[in-house]
Amino acid sequence: MTLAAAVPADPDPDSLFDAFATWAAGRGLELYPAQEEALIEVVSGANVILSTPTGSGKSLVAVGAHFTALAHGRRSYYTAPIKALVSEKFFQLIEIFGAENVGMMTGDSSVNADAPIICCTAEILANIALRFGGSADLGQVVADEFHFYSEPDRGWAWQVPLLELPQAQFVLMSATLGDVSFFEKDLARRTGRPTSVVTSAQRPVPLTYRYALTPLHETMSELLNGGQAPVYVVHFAQAAAVERAQALMSINVTSRAEKDAIAEMIGDFRFSAGFGKTLSRLVRHGIGVHHAGMLPKYRRLVEQLAQAGLLKVICGTDTLGVGINVPIRTVVFSALTKYDGVRQRHLKAREFHQIAGRAGRAGFDTDGYVVVEAPDHVIENAKALEKAGDDPKKKRKITRKKAPEGFVNWTDSTFDRLVAAEPEPLTSSFRVSHSMLLNVVSRPGNAFEHMRHLLEDNHEDRPAQRKHILRAIAIYRALLAAGVVERLDEPDEQGRIVRLTVDLQFDFALNQPLSPLALAAMELLDFESPSYALDVVSIVESIVDDPRPVLSQQKFKARGEAVQAMKADGIEYEERMELLENVEHPKPLEELLGVAYASYRQGHPWVDDYRLSPKSVVRDMYERAMNFVEYVGYYQLARSEGLVLRYLADCYDTLRHTVPDEAKTEPLQDLIEWLGELVRQVDSSLLDEWEALRHPGDSDTAHAAPALPEGPPPVTRNERAFRVLVRNQLFRRVELAARRAYHELGELDASSGWDAVAWEDAMEDYFDEHSSLGTGPDARGPALFMIEKEQGAWRVRQIFDDPAGDHDWGISAEVDLAASDEAGVAVVRVTAVDQL
Repeated sequence: MTLAAAVPADPDPDSLFDAFATWAAGRGLELYPAQEEALIEVVSGANVILSTPTGSGKSLVAVGAHFTALAHGRRSYYTAPIKALVSEKFFQLIEIFGAENVGMMTGDSSVNADAPIICCTAEILANIALRFGGSADLGQVVADEFHFYSEPDRGWAWQVPLLELPQAQFVLMSATLGDVSFFEKDLARRTGRPTSVVTSAQRPVPLTYRYALTPLHETMSELLNGGQAPVYVVHFAQAAAVERAQALMSINVTSRAEKDAIAEMIGDFRFSAGFGKTLSRLVRHGIGVHHAGMLPKYRRLVEQLAQAGLLKVICGTDTLGVGINVPIRTVVFSALTKYDGVRQRHLKAREFHQIAGRAGRAGFDTDGYVVVEAPDHVIENAKALEKAGDDPKKKRKITRKKAPEGFVNWTDSTFDRLVAAEPEPLTSSFRVSHSMLLNVVSRPGNAFEHMRHLLEDNHEDRPAQRKHILRAIAIYRALLAAGVVERLDEPDEQGRIVRLTVDLQFDFALNQPLSPLALAAMELLDFESPSYALDVVSIVESIVDDPRPVLSQQKFKARGEAVQAMKADGIEYEERMELLENVEHPKPLEELLGVAYASYRQGHPWVDDYRLSPKSVVRDMYERAMNFVEYVGYYQLARSEGLVLRYLADCYDTLRHTVPDEAKTEPLQDLIEWLGELVRQVDSSLLDEWEALRHPGDSDTAHAAPALPEGPPPVTRNERAFRVLVRNQLFRRVELAARRAYHELGELDASSGWDAVAWEDAMEDYFDEHSSLGTGPDARGPALFMIEKEQGAWRVRQIFDDPAGDHDWGISAEVDLAASDEAGVAVVRVTAVDQL
């Protein structure tokens, strides 16, 4: 029975509380005092600010709040800072309330959007608040991780609902809120409801803190031998987390029986080359790695092995503090400093407590442990003093190690201060944008009054408010001059004296806000051009968020190649350095897109809020005819392969849903199918997640994660995409042959008898007849690629685009279909390079 069925006929506060407590008890959940207090306030109609430690059951209070709103026929919204948490909560609430009662909106996906309970990102709710204000169909807001209110770039989305939704009951939750007296008074004033602050320093699982003066290997051995595993070792860089995990391989973490259990649970899970092989070795030793740069399937594998009690150590980053589902008994800080993008600094109290609070599992542990490692030089000095003992002469002879130059030091006093410190007060991060004005103008009523309230009654100080007012005036004048809004002589039937002259989609400014510009730019392309499909890809790539590690590596490699070319040309060092300043990552169609952006901006001034960013990742991968593993290896992106995959998946989804069907030529359809299959074969969980979100009620177990991430479907199943994969494999050899890169060709095909010598012998015969080998759009077109299908194999021939147009030379190969399904890529064996 779902919780929705437990709604009492007469939803007075006492009956609501009793019904919910009975349901919780039926699931073996006994309410803590802070949970009881918060729920009593919620069912009584008060706003609640819930500031209790991690693991104290804030999620159960949120469920009780949704139950209360459902009982009163009010619509409730749950918000979280990241889409992964939104979708996780979506499936949890489906299990509790039933699929018909829960919907989700993230900007990327909209599922059951008319449901009485909606899970969404903070920006979605902020948009609703701006567009509908007090008339929004909304009676309750549950804002999780409310400390994001202080985030400089995104905090506005946590503030706007507080300003614009006076009809709502608010439940604001976080483990690290600090002093909330301002919010208590502000919410009561705005909503007319009493506002209760529920705090508790009492953790269900108490924490023990320790400052360690032993090297990390010794500390870890002590923790493991003392029964304090699982241990999460926190780093503030992904590379450091992986390096630490590899270093800990020297410790005997697990028994033989535990290693056998790990191997049995892993089964035939597919680890790709590169980082996958590293992770395979680590987890089989009982050590996991967890950070945002990993493929989703690897993160899920680590989480599920940990949940099964099979991983004793996990090395990861501070993303642990944002609801990562990993059971932990001990948190070890490798440092108390982090680089924040500008400088190296000490952790803030909020950051420290957010991470430390993950230690200790309610229902599993009676104690949790937090250990902070002293800096390396401090540990070495302590070791030397210990070795000297009580001998004054030996102590005087000790040469104390100093901190490295520029090192931001921390001490036991730093540690003690962080343990004792309350989280810093939340600070306002309000900002004004074009999309804010457009949403407010689209609201019924007087837009000037709506904006005056938003600009003069926010949480900023008066000088900041004046700056926001001036920016709003400038934006309004630009919209007026562009004809996007118009001033009316008389109020219209909805009381507007300013109105939009354009229609805005509901998720305006959330899901690829530059999509309309992309559509306009596509109209500038030549539909018949051989490069049309790739040019469409370049337009789409220009509106998708930058994958910074990829672009950085592309720039690095481009500069390395430029240096070699300039040295060969005899350019002097000083001039080389000057010329290198102009070398960037590839930016196809940069000039055309710049012109389109400037033209589009004249009629759509709000695009000033967003940056067009020409780049080439999908196109680069396709033109190089590389698969995912080859591309990651080529640019040395093993630590960021999860980010690369997410980028490819975003491009795939944008291509599918932004490009009109009439603009999708056969080559473009092929390319889209190739990209989708590439993503699916690397890690099908991203696409599976989309499908699960779109069809949440298809299965009674839709909300449940599989025991382990399931493998992708056979790569040969999608014949259209597989054909492109095979064609790319052959064309990659054409490109290498055109550059006479025989060593690289030999690395690809030595196992099938075509080493570097064999390739050179065959291709030099070709170059005796022809001066060059074409690699342009015509060379890779379908007309020069032949397939003969047989049982279990394809026989293929890639014809060379020779300058004479004879088309009598080419590469013949055999494609093993069964081996391709097993590998997830096209397995090609070259059989001949010859003239027919």
